[in-house]
Amino acid sequence: MELVLADTNILLYLLDGDETVRNLLNQKKVFISFITEIELLTFKKLIPAERKLIEDLLSDCTILNVNEEIKKKTIEIRTNYKLKIPNAIIAATAKDLKIPLLSADKAGSSPA
Repeated sequence: MELVLADTNILLYLLDGDETVRNLLNQKKVFISFITEIELLTFKKLIPAERKLIEDLLSDCTILNVNEEIKKKTIEIRTNYKLKIPNAIIAATAKDLKIPLLSADKAGSSPA
C-alpha cells in the first residue's frame, strides 16, 4: 500500500467532496502532521456536525507528532525555503518519513 502525507488543504478538498482528491487518496495509507489536526479542529465557527465529520476523517489517518529529527528538518526547510512554520513542519514530517507530500499549496515546489 502506498503511503502519503496529506497537507491540510488536501483534507479540506476531500471534506468538500473533491473527486480528484478522493481518487488520489484512494487505496493509500494517509498520514498527517499534528499541525493538520490542529488546523482542522480550530476553524472558526465550526459547527458540531462539521467537527464530527473532521474527527471521522482524522480517525482514518495516522497522526504524527513532532520528534527531534522533524525539528531538525523543520529548521533546515524553513531556513532554505522560507516557509511558514506550520508548512515547514508538515514538509519536514514527509521528508522524515520519506513519503510523498500531497499539497495544493501554490508556493512552488516542496522540498519533501
